Amino acid sequence: MTSTTVRGFRRWAKPIATYLLLATMLAIGSLHFIKPASFVAIIPEILPFKLALVYISGVFEILLGLGLFAERTRRLAAWGLVLLFIAVFPANINMAIHDIPVEGRHVHPALLWGRLPFQLVFIAWAVWIARRTPASATSQPSDASS
Repeated sequence: MTSTTVRGFRRWAKPIATYLLLATMLAIGSLHFIKPASFVAIIPEILPFKLALVYISGVFEILLGLGLFAERTRRLAAWGLVLLFIAVFPANINMAIHDIPVEGRHVHPALLWGRLPFQLVFIAWAVWIARRTPASATSQPSDASS
């Protein structure tokens, strides 16, 4: 790949990835209020105030997702999502360990365990958005060389 091709890819891929994560966070955050029981069920027993934790995490998912919209808040929101993805990971582990049904339906254990690595994908996705794009990756090639 040439450097021009890489610049072109970065120019369109990162904004698309950003808005896709924004939409994903709005959808998942909203589900915390639409179907909270599904989220309450996966919170580890040791944690109190499960419903409050579901609502709080839903609020943060929505707010941090919205934070991705504005250039000025994007990096901070993306780093916030990294922390949120790490914070909710124990609930995903709990779901796999205890074979917790999803909305009353049994899910094959391989799927519950198989989805855990996707949390790393979400973390990497948010880190990529949070990282500054070097000016050379987004700037136009100079006319001085022609």
